[in-house]
Amino acid sequence: MALQVDVLYRLDAAGRLRCINEAHEPPAPRFFVGRTRHGNLCRFRYDLPDELCQKLERLCAAEPVTTDFTAPPIHAAAIKEALASHAPVGDEYRGPAYWIPAGYSIPPHVVLITEANQHLLLSGFSEMVPVTGTGGPITAAVVDDTAVAVCHTARITAAAAEAGVKTLLDSRGQGHATAAVAGWAAAIRQSGRLPLYSTWWENHASQGVARKLGMVFYGEDWSLG
Repeated sequence: MALQVDVLYRLDAAGRLRCINEAHEPPAPRFFVGRTRHGNLCRFRYDLPDELCQKLERLCAAEPVTTDFTAPPIHAAAIKEALASHAPVGDEYRGPAYWIPAGYSIPPHVVLITEANQHLLLSGFSEMVPVTGTGGPITAAVVDDTAVAVCHTARITAAAAEAGVKTLLDSRGQGHATAAVAGWAAAIRQSGRLPLYSTWWENHASQGVARKLGMVFYGEDWSLG
């Protein structure tokens, strides 16, 4: 979980969340907890008062270890109340987090996107063009010379990378996202990094990709803005 926190966010020397680990540095949530079977890992944004952080830390420490991660944390209401004393609670995110094991086959219609073949993205994923190669691998499931699903490197560090997946509406439910993720994970492993994958509980299609690739669930991400 600590490895994923470093991938998701940029932290200061005190371990506080500075921003989301993306090029444009979007604001980090005010509160994050990673829940695992072995304990909970809490992080707070850099601009929260120390007294509030101490209160939140006590609530996190009191949160029991669970095996039912679909159920909200027992102290969720108290944590939200504490945050609301500082500012209104914004966006909430809860969902499973996985790491992707090796050993699966990569379908032949999956390609690594480079400057040479980036035209494959133009029909459905033009926002990813131009491809510079500096942000981590992008893989695509290609049908009739067109990318129908892509897996890109949403966030990356020297140790790990987080997947981001998109599929054209007309191509969903056909296994293309699973294929693209398989290719991406292989490329990430070749770079010496651990491939990570996370989603939210309501996204059953995304969790289906995790099941098909035998991803290993290691905990739940919960954040509050």
